[in-house]
Amino acid sequence: MASESMRTLYIDIETSPNLAWVWGLRLQNIGLNQLVEPTRILCAAWSWDGETQIEFTAEWQKAGGREMMLSNLWTLLDHADAVVHYNGASFDVPHMNREFLEAGMSPPSPFAQIDLYRAVRKQFRFPSNKLAYLSQVLDLGDEGKLHTDMTLWTRVLAGDPDAQREMQVYNEEDVVLLKDLYDQLLPWIPSHPNTGLYAEGNDPMCVACGAVDLVKEGFAYTGAGKFQRYSCGACGKWMRDAKRIETTPMREAR
Repeated sequence: MASESMRTLYIDIETSPNLAWVWGLRLQNIGLNQLVEPTRILCAAWSWDGETQIEFTAEWQKAGGREMMLSNLWTLLDHADAVVHYNGASFDVPHMNREFLEAGMSPPSPFAQIDLYRAVRKQFRFPSNKLAYLSQVLDLGDEGKLHTDMTLWTRVLAGDPDAQREMQVYNEEDVVLLKDLYDQLLPWIPSHPNTGLYAEGNDPMCVACGAVDLVKEGFAYTGAGKFQRYSCGACGKWMRDAKRIETTPMREAR
């Protein structure tokens, strides 16, 4: 739904677990000398706004392997104006940044982050904020979603081709759900990047979806003045003019 001029990337990664020697199953304080193998990115799936195709890259792919996977991820972030993810501000993006740093790569060009997990936590009170749960209650078409447990990861790490194909399906399905969830959450997302900044022309448009179907809906009042308020007829987003139409006179302090 976003403006075609703003390059919006939907992305989801899968990582390996940390492997360590432990003395028990509960309340463990694991030292660095117990760490056998740290976590790493195993694969990633993505799609661009306005496209239906889901792309995929993984460390086990013969064409380029891990080096090509990291190159693909860096290029994606470098080309994006905005990146949509689910808990990606705390998980996906920091994991990718760590991998880039360890590989001696420079940072990709800056991009805006649209973390749907943070939007859900701030705006709603669901029994669970997991993507799988939201896909059910919001009817995002989760009937055929692959259900997994830790055994899938252990099979992938053992090099099982069937498990690798299952993880690809699992990864790609999350991107499909991510795109559908974004469309439903769009008017609720706080501080959404202003799509109008990327569009040509001077016509007023929705800051979220880029539509020009804006309806005047009263006024917004702040301590600094009065602003025209709008609602978007396409996505339902509320917004206001940046320019004041009336200034509140300052009163003498007493």
